[in-house]
Amino acid sequence: MLVELTIRRTAGEPLPNSPVDGIRILALLPRRWRKDLKNVTGDIAIRVQTDEETTDAQIRAEVTQILTNPEVSDWELVTCRTLTTGRP
Repeated sequence: MLVELTIRRTAGEPLPNSPVDGIRILALLPRRWRKDLKNVTGDIAIRVQTDEETTDAQIRAEVTQILTNPEVSDWELVTCRTLTTGRP
């Protein structure tokens, strides 16, 4: 499954064009997922490729849990949009 996550800062001023928080979040995502930081302009957009059995609800739950880590806890998951399911 290929999904795009949109993550938004909940506290403080956004740091436009700074990939630091996006990189921190990428590092916390499961290693079994292929991931790509797509955009960092206030919000963070990350594309995640998982295995075919993973659902968007499971991805959403895992990312929400990851965002409780103190180093990224001032970010929240806004959307988890499915781009494709299964293999093309």
